[in-house]
Amino acid sequence: MFYVYVLYGDKFNRPYKGMTMDVDKRLSQHNLKQNKSTKAYTPWRLIHKEGFETRIEAREREKYFKTGVGRAYIKNFITFE
Repeated sequence: MFYVYVLYGDKFNRPYKGMTMDVDKRLSQHNLKQNKSTKAYTPWRLIHKEGFETRIEAREREKYFKTGVGRAYIKNFITFE
């Protein structure tokens, strides 16, 4: 199974969207600063994840979350608490 996830960095009020097969491992990598694009904004916490049967479906959802409409969806419908 493939997952699309949204992380949130409270310190910088910043969401991050990604895709993986192992959400817990990926969150750990982000918080251990093993990702170049997210290491400056640690710590991260998982606020949302969705599972998909295929990589293609997951990639499409991740791409949606990275659009203006997708960012608005995250802001309006996903709890940051």
